[in-house]
Amino acid sequence: MKMTMADPREIIKQIDEFPPVPNVVNQILAAAEDPKSSMSTVSNIITYDPVMTANLLKVCNSAYYGLSKEINSIHEATVLLSLDKIVEICLFRCAFENLKKAQHGYNLAEGQLIKQSISAAMITKNIAERLKVANKHLLFTASLLKDIGKLIMERYVAQSIDEINRLVTKGQMSFSEAEKTVLGIDHENLGGMMMERWGFSPKMSFIIANHHLQAADARKDIETSIVYLAEAICMLMGVCAESDVCAYDHYDETVALLHISEGDIDGLIISFLENRDKVEALLKYI
Repeated sequence: MKMTMADPREIIKQIDEFPPVPNVVNQILAAAEDPKSSMSTVSNIITYDPVMTANLLKVCNSAYYGLSKEINSIHEATVLLSLDKIVEICLFRCAFENLKKAQHGYNLAEGQLIKQSISAAMITKNIAERLKVANKHLLFTASLLKDIGKLIMERYVAQSIDEINRLVTKGQMSFSEAEKTVLGIDHENLGGMMMERWGFSPKMSFIIANHHLQAADARKDIETSIVYLAEAICMLMGVCAESDVCAYDHYDETVALLHISEGDIDGLIISFLENRDKVEALLKYI
């Protein structure tokens, strides 16, 4: 039977219909990555976004922190929390509403995608800190949002899931490769286009568009390899529901590039497991 490929142009058009990641995320990320910026710079950016301000104060005054006095301003919040924590809370909130939804085309129940995304982002941050990579906030964000293309692709994947699964099982393809074969584009490339359209940096767009390391140049890129490895570790731990083993056939090559040992992997897993309950508790207030 001859397969009819979907028109990827129709899928790409949906970017303009999809609510973009708020611009305040770009501003916070740029400030966090700028060595000349201070905590007051980030504080000023958040202050001018009422939704972000309200959410950050809500988290600070939640039972999660158990403070003896109420926090009433972003300035007070920045005194309490580190820059890393401020950035994480803001990014978690921006990602939460969209990524918490069920993605039936990918067999992901409600809450599953956001759990996977946050888990990978936390591990990405730990790898970046171990390797002393400078742009850890960019990598954290890229890891958190790497599957954002699925939010548009989901209904197209659902319509073509039988053909996609047939190619995966019969053709020895990864899910992303089968997705691209059937639909003309995969969630990685679409996600990269979304980030580019929304004004994120070329590096961010590249990482998201290549986080499964299908392209040779991506496999040589340190930052993209870190995001890939974090997701692979999530799969090793059973955090990811996908059974797309073929998407992680660059694991050995990646750990060699990053000079990561199996002992390091064990340490990353232990660190994640030690902090997982804290992160899940924090999400209840976001």
